[in-house]
Amino acid sequence: MSGARGWRVTHPWISFRSDLGRADPGFWSLVGRVVSRCEQVARAVLPPAEAREMMRVYLVRGAQATTAIEGNTLSEEEVAAQLEGRLQLPPSRAYLAQEVENALAALTETFEAINGGDPPRLTPDWIADINRRLLAGLDDHLGEGVIPGEIPVHSVIVGRYRGAPREDCRFLLDRLCQWIEGGAFRSPGQSRGDEIESAVIRAILAHLYIAWIHPFGDGNGRTARLVEFRILARAGVPAPCAHLLSNHYNRTRAEYYRQLDRSSRANSGQGDSLGFLRYSLQGLADGLREQCRYIEGVQLRLAWEHYVYQRFGEMRKSDALRRRRELTLALGRKAGSVPKPEIASSAPRLAALYANTVPATLSRDLNWLVKEGFLERGDGGYRARVGAMLAFRARRAEGSGSA
Repeated sequence: MSGARGWRVTHPWISFRSDLGRADPGFWSLVGRVVSRCEQVARAVLPPAEAREMMRVYLVRGAQATTAIEGNTLSEEEVAAQLEGRLQLPPSRAYLAQEVENALAALTETFEAINGGDPPRLTPDWIADINRRLLAGLDDHLGEGVIPGEIPVHSVIVGRYRGAPREDCRFLLDRLCQWIEGGAFRSPGQSRGDEIESAVIRAILAHLYIAWIHPFGDGNGRTARLVEFRILARAGVPAPCAHLLSNHYNRTRAEYYRQLDRSSRANSGQGDSLGFLRYSLQGLADGLREQCRYIEGVQLRLAWEHYVYQRFGEMRKSDALRRRRELTLALGRKAGSVPKPEIASSAPRLAALYANTVPATLSRDLNWLVKEGFLERGDGGYRARVGAMLAFRARRAEGSGSA
């Protein structure tokens, strides 16, 4: 019977309790920010090209991050090349590409299954299959006795942490799946926001418990992060958002391992999941803030371009106005000010328009655009007044809202 199992003595922190009753208001405020920003990203209106690019960028970052944590040295650029099928590595580094390819394929296939209306249920067999796929083709680079997707008979030790007793691992994985998929984290009639809140907490806890159980001979961290992604994406968390936790763990790798270690040793060896939950939630909230700012930047640029076309469309057409319109649009795509000597060559279209003009033409165009409120001049040069589209943002004393 389960009461006699060794893990209760050796790993009492594997208790299948959430500890959420002890969470303070700051914790729940953090959860609220995460839910709000996930919903903001989900409602974002972006052109298809920009949306695809955002999906690609965060898929690459997610795959790079989850493999880098465990020692893969491929850069983000190399992972992008692998995704596009153009990465070439010498034989001595080929296994790194295989690790990344396995992660990319697992992430993509999991999301496609969810998006296609066939979300995989979390089961011990699914978790084992994910581990098998993540380690596929890496046999020559795995430790002795490691068989992908199988629980080894020998103890699994990482650093100073010893995984749960081997004879209990299958039972613990089954118990974990029942706990995560059960009703402990759900309330009747919950809203979409409640579902995301539940999914975020369940995903992080599932990650933590797989790390605690440490069932497989290798790839436990990658498996835990894939499970985390699956739970988030299945609940409707946008795919770019669902990759952010892996990015956070990779960016704060030393703290990630410290939090994992601390979580099992806390509370006099009885364990405490709240510290790891808070650490993960803070990183997710920070990543979501970055995503929201990126989306707002794209939307602001599109609104600015619409405004520019509308304003110039109300004026009498001429070569000078067409040139000034292109100059306004080009500067609107720049992140900051552009020095006057560099403006004409800052974009191919501008270079062509000013190729056969005298220097005074650019000066007249810039002066006219400043007068009409399209541009502003500062110490660093000229920039478009894109910030003028932020109609209700408070203007700060230093003038940061005037651009």
